[in-house]
Amino acid sequence: MTSVENLWVYLHETPLLWLTITLAAYTIADSVSVLARRHPISNPIIIATALIIAALVMTGTDYKTYFGGAQFVHFILGPATVALAIPLVDNFKQIRRAAIPITLALVAGSATAIITAVGTAWLLGAPHELLMSLAPKSVTTPIAMGLSETLGGLPSLTAVLVVTTGIFGAIAVAPLMNVLKITDPAARGFAVGLASHGMGTARAFQANVLAGSFAGLAMGLNGLMTALLVPLLTLLF
Repeated sequence: MTSVENLWVYLHETPLLWLTITLAAYTIADSVSVLARRHPISNPIIIATALIIAALVMTGTDYKTYFGGAQFVHFILGPATVALAIPLVDNFKQIRRAAIPITLALVAGSATAIITAVGTAWLLGAPHELLMSLAPKSVTTPIAMGLSETLGGLPSLTAVLVVTTGIFGAIAVAPLMNVLKITDPAARGFAVGLASHGMGTARAFQANVLAGSFAGLAMGLNGLMTALLVPLLTLLF
């Protein structure tokens, strides 16, 4: 074997290889997004995902091997989510003043996200298993997968739907809000955080710290609200 092949064989056995590739992919993706002036389509998550998929295909690496090396990124999602409490504390006075609008928007938004997805699939004749997989699509992945499994859905399918929802929301939020002439960063942030969980929250922080704070709040509250509302679907579908 050539020296390059020997190096690859060595690195392939190193657990930190795919962690390094993951971080490098996101660094490249974020740089591209900056060059594109944070255009909604240049979402770093989409670009980084494409780069990692390409690397896995070219090297013939299966997902289990990849996750074994990159699982540290998965682990720090928990602390990163908890860290969202910092901007919430910084903007607590404004959040408290908006308590009533937040509550109304939370209930309406959470119910709409569930009913539109599940109702449409039900009208199209989707089986119960698919309906339960769709129901928690707008909350963060750990909560969504747990709810899906509890209700008889497919957690793996739910995870795909969650990611798809997040990507779509992160791309569509700015153009949609501009068309609707909604300029208040708090309202924009809360809407995208509620509908598109972590990916929407990340996008909100890129635009404005206040928007990111409200997006993080919406993401957390929607997880709780969806956990309360989704089980009621078993009485309807």
